[in-house]
Amino acid sequence: MYDVLLIDDDGKLADLLSEYCIQFSIRIEPALTPSAGLKKLKTASFDAVILDVMLPEMDGFDVCRAIRKFSDVPVVMLTARGEVTDRIVGIELGANDYLPKPFEPRELTARVIGNIKRDRSARADTSQTISGAGQSSQQSVLDFAGLSIDARRRQVLVNTQPISLTTGEFDLLLLLASEPGISQSRDSLIKSLKGTDVPLVTRSVDIVVSRLRSKLKPIEAITTVHGAGYAFTAPELITKD
Repeated sequence: MYDVLLIDDDGKLADLLSEYCIQFSIRIEPALTPSAGLKKLKTASFDAVILDVMLPEMDGFDVCRAIRKFSDVPVVMLTARGEVTDRIVGIELGANDYLPKPFEPRELTARVIGNIKRDRSARADTSQTISGAGQSSQQSVLDFAGLSIDARRRQVLVNTQPISLTTGEFDLLLLLASEPGISQSRDSLIKSLKGTDVPLVTRSVDIVVSRLRSKLKPIEAITTVHGAGYAFTAPELITKD
């Protein structure tokens, strides 16, 4: 059974989706306001979020931005506005998929389940990358001058102080840090993180890198390699005997 949070102020839609989606093993938890949805997401575990754009309190883009500050849960956005620019903005803010209203419920369930499966596959692929990223079987921590990345605990310290990263931010940082100085293209990073090449989300790598750079300050760990992608160039790796 998949647990999915629906943030939409249309109570009738919530009832209809709850009744329809249960046959596809999707359990819908409705939230009629952004504040209620964010509270539920912080206090319970969900496999995905269905997020409407037109909401009271704040629009869905602001809600998506707020979600990405603490969670990397798959987000499928719904809107009556079907413009391409809206879709791109949503994806750049961290949405995984976008479906304009009116929509077919069967398509929505397919997109939700597809995003959940891709997310789980990405986490499994990243775990395999961690285990084979050049670390010894006894070492799960990459220590650089002023920066420590603990793969097992999924913890990052900057000048001995812990910082909060989303799952996507941590996984991207670990992928880059596992091969210091090696340029990795946006497409290769997407494939490593998602397990598939997803059009229209290439620029989302830039967004995640921008957030990482801000959170890692004053350490400058990620360099843009023009025409190639990104490389991890933090101060030297500290080896442990």
